[in-house]
Amino acid sequence: MARVRTVLRRVEGSKRQSELIRVGTDVSLDLPRMEARFGGRRVDLTKTEFQLLAALAREPGRVFTRAQLLDAVRGVAFESYERAIDAHVKNIRRKIEPDPRSPRYLLTVFGVGYRFAEPPASK
Repeated sequence: MARVRTVLRRVEGSKRQSELIRVGTDVSLDLPRMEARFGGRRVDLTKTEFQLLAALAREPGRVFTRAQLLDAVRGVAFESYERAIDAHVKNIRRKIEPDPRSPRYLLTVFGVGYRFAEPPASK
């Protein structure tokens, strides 16, 4: 019986880790709590904003098209046209970026879509 508990404890521990997305040292997303932190500061996001941010932050550096981001939030009640993503990105930037006009985290790939910035390489 003790052996079963140990295995279950390991499985639960790994599940908890996958429910937390970390990018570098200053960005963390707690998926079950829908809580985003940037530089230790808690940022309040809507459900759609959080889902978009989580999809991007899971794979820093990967470029997502607007259509792929719409798929990431499928089932959320909002107009399903690709330019709606632009409005959500603008709102997210206003909340997370020190200077939304010069984004540090949520970057535009012109003519394609968006990507979450890769963390700086550690030395």
